[in-house]
Amino acid sequence: MRLVLIGPPGAGKGTLAAKLVEKYGVPHISTGDMFRAAVSQDSDLGRSVKSVISSGKLVSDDLTFEVVSDRLSRADVAKGFILDGFPRNENQAEWFTNYLKSHEIELDAALELDVDKDNLIKRLTGRRICPECGSVYNVNSFPADFDGKCKCGAALIQRSDDSLETVTARLDLYGSQTAVLLDYYKKHDKLVTVDGSGSPEEVLNTVISVLNKL
Repeated sequence: MRLVLIGPPGAGKGTLAAKLVEKYGVPHISTGDMFRAAVSQDSDLGRSVKSVISSGKLVSDDLTFEVVSDRLSRADVAKGFILDGFPRNENQAEWFTNYLKSHEIELDAALELDVDKDNLIKRLTGRRICPECGSVYNVNSFPADFDGKCKCGAALIQRSDDSLETVTARLDLYGSQTAVLLDYYKKHDKLVTVDGSGSPEEVLNTVISVLNKL
């Protein structure tokens, strides 16, 4: 199984990816994980990535391509992969298509998790974290008598990037950046869109049903 996972913040990509990894036995590879792994290796490539990240700049497409190529050359991707966070634009998608073609690898699908904006805002602004133990909660699933405290006893807080203003800006940016990517995979007959508004189990079952038909 070889998938590109596409979806806005709050769509549940991480939850879905974890369940697909368990079912299909292929690695979930996120852009962040790839960059962190490259830096930890202290190789020429890792030092280049570290230098860019430390300066606060965005990692260039060319450097990203090196990191992705290195990660996809590992033995654990022989049976497949679930890519999350790459490609992010048409240039990256075109490079990735050519990379796969040159290695005689077929992408099964670019799987889009579609969740309406109001639902995403509700999910993201409802998130609360424990500053002591790091546990994550959501106010939308709290019982009516919940006292706002973590199981460890600490008062829960809302992160600044989960505020309504920040969440709305993140979703708007995602929409503007991703439209071209979705068009690209639609033109290449690889785009599969799944309703991501259900429970994690409902979404997983829908995705598995769709993948079984590919």
